[in-house]
Amino acid sequence: MTYTIKRTFAILFMAIFGSVLLYNCEPETDALGEQLFLNDAAQGEEISRDVIAYNIDNNDSIRSDASAMYEVYNSTRKAVLGAFTESQFGMQRASYFTQVRLPSYSPDFGANPVVDSVVLVVKPTYATDSLTTTTNEDYIYPDGNVAAKKVVNTYPVYKYGKAKINGAVPQFTIKVNEVGDFLNGQNDIAYSNTIYDAPLELGSKLFNGNVNSVTITKDSDASSLYTSSAVGVRIPLSASFFQTKIVDKASSSDLKDASNFIRYFKGIKLSVVESDGYLFQFNPDDIEMIMYYKNDKTENGTTTRPQTTYKFTMGSANAHIGHYEYNRSTQFDNSVIGDKINGDARLFTQGMGGPSIGIKIPAATINELKQFYQNNKKAIIGARIRIYTDPSWNINYANYNNKYTKPIDFTIVQKDVDSNGKETTAFTTDLLNLSGSINFSPYKIYDIDKNPAYYDFTITKSLKDIVETGVDNTNKYFKIDLASFINTTSGTYAGYKYSNRAFSADRAVFIGNDPSNKNKIQLLVVHSKK
Repeated sequence: MTYTIKRTFAILFMAIFGSVLLYNCEPETDALGEQLFLNDAAQGEEISRDVIAYNIDNNDSIRSDASAMYEVYNSTRKAVLGAFTESQFGMQRASYFTQVRLPSYSPDFGANPVVDSVVLVVKPTYATDSLTTTTNEDYIYPDGNVAAKKVVNTYPVYKYGKAKINGAVPQFTIKVNEVGDFLNGQNDIAYSNTIYDAPLELGSKLFNGNVNSVTITKDSDASSLYTSSAVGVRIPLSASFFQTKIVDKASSSDLKDASNFIRYFKGIKLSVVESDGYLFQFNPDDIEMIMYYKNDKTENGTTTRPQTTYKFTMGSANAHIGHYEYNRSTQFDNSVIGDKINGDARLFTQGMGGPSIGIKIPAATINELKQFYQNNKKAIIGARIRIYTDPSWNINYANYNNKYTKPIDFTIVQKDVDSNGKETTAFTTDLLNLSGSINFSPYKIYDIDKNPAYYDFTITKSLKDIVETGVDNTNKYFKIDLASFINTTSGTYAGYKYSNRAFSADRAVFIGNDPSNKNKIQLLVVHSKK
C-alpha cells in the first residue's frame, strides 16, 4: 500500500531543474529527470547503493519556547503534558511553564473582597466525534442551594502512548505550581532541559484522559446557572493563595504594571506526578485561569455580596516553555552516539529533543555515478533514500493506540559547511525547486499498515547537482526528523527552522547499516542514457 504525503510530482513541470528546452516533445533526461520518475514510473536502470546512516544525539534538548511551539506560524501553538515509558526509548515526561498577566493593572476588587475559588482550565486536543453525555436531574447548585439540572458532555483526549496499563486506563495527577524563577520574555530562547524552580503547589486534579463541558440550569425556570466556557479539564487552585498574592496586594507596586507583575508572580508550572501513560497536546494560548470572588455592593441602602469573575491573561503575550525529562537506558545512550564512518545498525529517532537520523552518501558512490554520467552518458532521472522500520521494535500493540504506532510526518534538510567552517542548514534542493509543483512529494510512505513499513525520501535534484554539476559533497549530509514543517497562515512553509519537532511525540526505530538485513537503508538511483 502506498501512502503519498503532501503532493507528488507534476508530470510536465517545466521548472524542475531550471530552464529546459523541449525538442519534438522529448525532454533531455539529464535536464528534467524527475518527471520520468512519477508514481514509480521511471523508465531506466535502477541501482541500489549503501549510504552511511547514523544516529544524531541531540542531548535530549530542543528549543521549546513560545516561538518553537507554533503549529501554524504566527497563529496557533501546541504544548505537551504527560508521561510515557517504553522499552526502547525509556521514560519521557512533559511539563509546561507559562507566565500570568493581569487583564488590567492596579486592579480594584471593590470593598471587602474575598476569593471563593480559582480554577485553571486546560483545553487538550480531543475527539469531537466521541461524545458521552450524563445528566443529573437532582443536582443542587451550591451557591444558594438551588435545585438544578447538570449536564456533562465528555470527550476522550487524543493520546500518544498506552491506552491501558494492567487493564486499566492510565490516570495522571496534574499538579499546578507557582514558578520561582523569572521566565524572561515571550521572544526569548528557552530549551526543554532547563530546570526552573517551582516549589509551591497551588492545586492538583486527577485526570482520567477525558475532558468535558458542563451546563447547569435551574429547575424552576430552566435559566442558566453555569455554563463552562470551553471543553477542558478544570484544575482547582488555592483560594487563599490568590487572596494573599493578588486581592490583598491590589494597591501595591507589584500589581502596578506588567513588568513588575511578571517578576512578582513569575508564573505557573503544569506537570504530572506519574511516569507512564501517554502524552497529550493542548494550545497554551487557550489556557484560562479564572478567579471567583465576592465583594460588598451597596445599592439603595442594601448591601449584597454578588460573585464576580476575574480572568487572568494567559495568552500569547506570555512566555511559554515546554520542559521534557528523560530516563534512558545505558544501551540507548550508547546507541545514539552515532558512527559517522560505518553507520549504525539501528536508527533511533524521536521528537521533543530526542535523536535524529543523519545520512551521508559515500564519496565512492558519488564517483561511481559520475563515471556513469561522464563515460556512459547515463543521467540520473530519479533518486531516493529508502528506509524501513525495524520490525522488532518492541511495542506491545495491545497497549498502544495504533494511530501513533508508525510515524507519517517527517522533515528532511540538507546540512553542509560554509567557507568559514560553520555548519549550515537548508531545505533540500528538491524541496526548494519543486515545492511549488502541484504534485511534489518530499517523501512517500509504503505499507503503513504492515510490519515493516518503509519510506522513500526524494533527493533527485540534490544528487544530480552533486554528480552532474560538480556541487561539493565533502561535508554534505541529510538530516531526518519525526516532525512536520510549519506552514504560515497562507499555506507556505515558514522556513526550514520551523517545524513541530518541539512538541512531536512520535518515535520510531529504523534499519540502518546492518549488512545482514535485506531491509538495510539504501540509496536507489534510476538513470538512463541521454
